[in-house]
Amino acid sequence: MNLRPLGTTGLSVTPIGLGLAALGRPGYVNLGHAEDLSHNYDVSAMQAHTHAMLDAAWQAGIRYFDVARSYGRAEEFLGNWLRGRAIHVGDVTVGSKWGYTYTAGWQVEAEHHEIKEHTLPILQRQWAETQANLGDYLQLYQIHSATPESGVLTNHEVLHELAHLKNRGLKIGLTLSGSDQVKTLRMAMAIRIEGLRLFDCVQATYNLLETSAGSVLQEAHAAGMGVIIKEALANGRLTPRNHDTEFADTMRQLKQQANRLNTTLDGLALAAVLRQSWADVVLSGAATLEHLRANLKALEVRWDEEATSELGKITEPPSIYWKRRKTLRWN
Repeated sequence: MNLRPLGTTGLSVTPIGLGLAALGRPGYVNLGHAEDLSHNYDVSAMQAHTHAMLDAAWQAGIRYFDVARSYGRAEEFLGNWLRGRAIHVGDVTVGSKWGYTYTAGWQVEAEHHEIKEHTLPILQRQWAETQANLGDYLQLYQIHSATPESGVLTNHEVLHELAHLKNRGLKIGLTLSGSDQVKTLRMAMAIRIEGLRLFDCVQATYNLLETSAGSVLQEAHAAGMGVIIKEALANGRLTPRNHDTEFADTMRQLKQQANRLNTTLDGLALAAVLRQSWADVVLSGAATLEHLRANLKALEVRWDEEATSELGKITEPPSIYWKRRKTLRWN
């Protein structure tokens, strides 16, 4: 897998990266998450499983890894793996996020799995925690799920603290979520600190069902921002695990195109995003070796105009897409 630039950040990434949202904690919203972990939530067992996934990803050529403070012990697991395998800092790119606090207490079911708070004390506390876990491996630090409502993009204390971290050599990014992805990114692109754009990178949701941010992501990339895509499989809705009867017609269309292009549903969905010229790295959220291998097959798909035309018909309005995502159950 060839390295490519992450916008004009100076960082290098591979077309596919590995996100650890489903690997660092017992509960997550991906369809079938419990089965992926074999219902074994022992910390040492989960760390061993995560390390096996990281080994496989590394052997496949993946060089971008994405974690967050709210992903349970994902930062800890990743940091232990990087040091344990003696991976050189210059040979890997690591991004993490701040803004959500993990509150599930290592349980699958919890009243609140994570709590969002985009304030200066949270940034300062979580930065120290991330440094303890990842040290010099961390090159990209992102606001986790920035939205207009969270107020983070108008919080001058937070913005100047991020600028301070940027002046120390860190790249600064933000991740987007919800139906206001376009509005949020435009706000972020306009932020300047001492005449320089604050944000170097953006991580957004983009997939066959949710394409609303495509144009603004292209603009951001043209302006030099790195673009990372998350949830390319729509948390499992674009995989065989989706048995929703209301999705049956769409599933038939997906299977028809996957069969025609000789790939899996995973490969098809990821290939649809990989073909976007502005997407620097597309995250696999795989939690099993089988799923990781299926995801990597996306690199072999020969996308064509028929796939573009037929699958362009399954897009959902952002309001509907995000409403359905909120109904996904932690498991």
